[in-house]
Amino acid sequence: MPNTPADKPLLLASASPRRAQLLAQIGVRYVQRPTAVAEERGPGEAPAVYVARLAREKAAAGLALVSGEGALVPEWSLGSDTVVVAAGQVLEKPRDFDDFATMMSLLSDSEHSVLSAICLTGPQPTLCETVETRVRFRPLEPALIEAYWQTGEPRDKAGGYGIQGLGAALVTSVSGSYTNVVGLPLEALVPMLDNAGIRYWQGEGSP
Repeated sequence: MPNTPADKPLLLASASPRRAQLLAQIGVRYVQRPTAVAEERGPGEAPAVYVARLAREKAAAGLALVSGEGALVPEWSLGSDTVVVAAGQVLEKPRDFDDFATMMSLLSDSEHSVLSAICLTGPQPTLCETVETRVRFRPLEPALIEAYWQTGEPRDKAGGYGIQGLGAALVTSVSGSYTNVVGLPLEALVPMLDNAGIRYWQGEGSP
């Protein structure tokens, strides 16, 4: 059967294995290309504005990476970014243990916000949405914080934890989209895929 535009894989403009796993989970064919977009928040830039800007820039940068690669070059590029907001502070990936411990003290025994923005850029107007989920942590003792750091999991996670991994032991409740906390809100993404004519439920992920 000849290839149609819908047969072209989606470009995932991210290095995140978690986002790739979520696309594969719903059967989206994709190719993964990390981008070099600098994740730097502008002075006074609101968290929701910040993640939306990065998602849009990553999606555009992803398309630029694959231009001229052949007949099955993706027509649509998916960019995404996630941050944790606690006590008015934006928490990204911890720089070191001290930074991580400070984050955990803010998250301990309290509720925080996880913001993920997704943008789908392609031949039609760009589709973007930002999703918020509220997550509550149990009280975290210093020994527990250090033990979690020693697992290695927090080092590349926004907010210093991975809810889909060992960090699930820190969480007492989630209000809103779980996949948003993982880094790719499928509830918002699927309608975008429908609008763009990108198929899911194809039984495989990365070609």
